[in-house]
Amino acid sequence: MQVVTVLSEHVAHCQGMGQQKNIDMQLVGEQIVGTWVITFLDAAREVIDEGKALQITDALEAVNIAMGNDPTGIDALFADIIERGPQLPPHLQAEVNKE
Repeated sequence: MQVVTVLSEHVAHCQGMGQQKNIDMQLVGEQIVGTWVITFLDAAREVIDEGKALQITDALEAVNIAMGNDPTGIDALFADIIERGPQLPPHLQAEVNKE
């Protein structure tokens, strides 16, 4: 969610994914308008940058689409990885290269 209005030292009005809520900011401290935060149970858990916020939003939208049994357009939500094949972590890649 993104901070829209700072209501007090510990509460901010935030919006995201079509919702608006008052969010408890005690775990991340007071934030300025425009700050992106990951929230759970109406509390901010982590401050993130806009790029990460958009990736998370796209992933959550993909889950909503998948749960609705209509996968149309889901590829666009994963544009950053759709052209990339699976990649092994470095420690497994080293094992494959030994063979």
